[in-house]
Amino acid sequence: MSSPIISQLSPSRLEVMQHIEPYVKRMLGKFLKPIDKNWQPADLLPNAAHDDFFDKVKELQSQAKELSYDFWVVLIGDMITEEALPTYESWLLAMNGVDRGNKDCAWTQWVRGWTAEENRHGDLLNKYLYLSGRVDMQKVEISTQYLIKDGFDIGTGADPYRNFVYTSFQELATYISHKRVAEIAKKHDNHELATMCKTIAIDEYRHGSAYMTFIEKIIEVDPNEAMLAFADMMRKKIVMPAHYLCELGVQIGETFKHFSDSAQRIGVYTAEDYIDILNILIKKWDIEHIKELNDAGEKARDYVMALPDRLARVAKRIKVSESEYEFSWIYKRKTPTMVNGI
Repeated sequence: MSSPIISQLSPSRLEVMQHIEPYVKRMLGKFLKPIDKNWQPADLLPNAAHDDFFDKVKELQSQAKELSYDFWVVLIGDMITEEALPTYESWLLAMNGVDRGNKDCAWTQWVRGWTAEENRHGDLLNKYLYLSGRVDMQKVEISTQYLIKDGFDIGTGADPYRNFVYTSFQELATYISHKRVAEIAKKHDNHELATMCKTIAIDEYRHGSAYMTFIEKIIEVDPNEAMLAFADMMRKKIVMPAHYLCELGVQIGETFKHFSDSAQRIGVYTAEDYIDILNILIKKWDIEHIKELNDAGEKARDYVMALPDRLARVAKRIKVSESEYEFSWIYKRKTPTMVNGI
């Protein structure tokens, strides 16, 4: 008997999800890394069991002083969105076609495996921020709890096609963000933090490649509906989870605006990057050459193909505020207290 979750899916899309599932099963070993061979946060952080732990933390805090205020804003925002993982897992497990009660379902295995790998990202950044001495962790933890409690609506519903379009885009965006943060940290000779962020970025790119492949497989058997889903998500705009960041006493949306300004000022994630990701997906999915589209599908393709140029014109008019907003997350401009070796 079909599970209630699967039975909600239209017959044609259920067939597509079932058609792709054996492929996903075969590719799990490529999309996910064996746990016993994967990196863990403890591999990249000072070891509290070692005699040099306090010296390592003092060095970490000394290097942290060289990083800009905007840099810390971005790193904290990235960490909070990574820590809101329970929201993302519950959202993906609620997709039509995912049988969360069946441990042998390849889609369930993917979601849980993806979650297990993503879980390390927030753990690593959280511990680094705690050790840095630059961050009011209590305020950060409040924002993390808000983000998990409030959840978010990204406009996909339980539709796997729209979900996979979204996750393809979102994983590439997080890849870019973590990669750029790593580059900035390296320029300031903070090689340990650069390694952390680069390691996370590699994961994000691999996950993004998996989601892009899911859409490729859907296009092979259901091109018209895949095209409509892509266009629909782009009309709605891809809203990052960070959009729902919230500080205590601050309305949802305000914190993200200032976070976004910081990210654009230091070039971590910009309007141009949004356009670049769209172009990557158009090329990856060979949108220009998809066949067997009906009139609605053709119109959707025309919309998507014209969108990068349209967004480029809009991006030229965007003005980023040069004034720094004072986040509750970061201690005021004093030098952080150093660990004294007690």
